[in-house]
Amino acid sequence: MTTKAIRTSKQKQAGIIILLLLLSFQKISAQEEVVYKTLDTISLTMDIYYPEHMVKGQKYPVVIFFFGGGWKTGRKGKFRPHAKHFSKKGLISVLADYRVESRHKTSPFESLKDAKSAIRFLRLNAEKFHIDPDKIIASGGSAGGHLAAATATIEKYNDSKDDLNISAKPNALVLFNPVIDNGPGGYGFKRIGSEYHDFSPLHNIQKGAPPTIIFLGTKDHLIPVETVRYYKKVMERVGSRCDLYLYEGQPHGFFNYKHTEYYNKTVEKADEFLSSLGYIKS
Repeated sequence: MTTKAIRTSKQKQAGIIILLLLLSFQKISAQEEVVYKTLDTISLTMDIYYPEHMVKGQKYPVVIFFFGGGWKTGRKGKFRPHAKHFSKKGLISVLADYRVESRHKTSPFESLKDAKSAIRFLRLNAEKFHIDPDKIIASGGSAGGHLAAATATIEKYNDSKDDLNISAKPNALVLFNPVIDNGPGGYGFKRIGSEYHDFSPLHNIQKGAPPTIIFLGTKDHLIPVETVRYYKKVMERVGSRCDLYLYEGQPHGFFNYKHTEYYNKTVEKADEFLSSLGYIKS
C-alpha cells in the first residue's frame, strides 16, 4: 500500500471515529412543547428546554418553573430566561402552564393540583425526556413559588385523574419571593380561608422537606422578611437545609430578567446551591 493510500485510510478511520463520537451525543431540539394534562376543553402544556448536547442514555436533573400572578394571571413564558440559563448549565428546564382565575375561572386549589400533575408527568415520562426522576427541582416566583414549595410540603389537593403512586414531591426547591404563608395575615387568606391549615407551606413543613434556597427583597410588600426567616428556622428545626438571601431595598419581583443586576445575582447563587447538591457542575 502506498504512503498516500495509507494516509487516506487513516483519514477515513479518523472520520469514522469522529462520527461515532458525535453519535454518542444526542443533540435534542432546544425546545419542545408537550401537553401534560387535559381537562375537558383545556390542554395544559409545558415547554421543555434541553442542554445543547446530551450524552445518549444519560439522565439529567430537571428544573420546573411555575410563573407568578397570585394564582389569577400569568403565563409560562415568564421564566424563559431562567430556563435558558439552566439548560446551558446542563439541566433540562421546563416552563409549566397551570390553571389561573383570569383564563380558567379557577381557584388556587386547582393551580396546586396542576403543579403536582406537572411533576408527576415528568416522573412518569422520565425515560422519554431523559430525566433523572430523583433530581427534580421545583422553582417559581411569588404564587408560583408557593406552588413549588407546596408540591414539596402539601399532601392534599391532588387531581383525581393522577396516579397517586407517583410522587409529586421535588428533590430541591429554588424559590423567588415565594408566597409561603397563607394563614391569617399571610397572602391569599381571604381566598384560602380555613383551608390554609392544609394549603400553606409554612404550616406544613415536616421532616424530610427538600433542600431549599429562597431569594427575597427587604422591601417586598407581599412577603415580610420575618416570614421567610421563620420559614428558614422551621426548616432547620426539622433537619432540612434552607438557604436565605435577602437583597436590601429590593421590591417584589426584583429577580426578573429585566432587572439585570439582581437577575444575575440570584441565578449565580442558585447555581452555587445546585452545584453543592451535585445537580450542576461548579
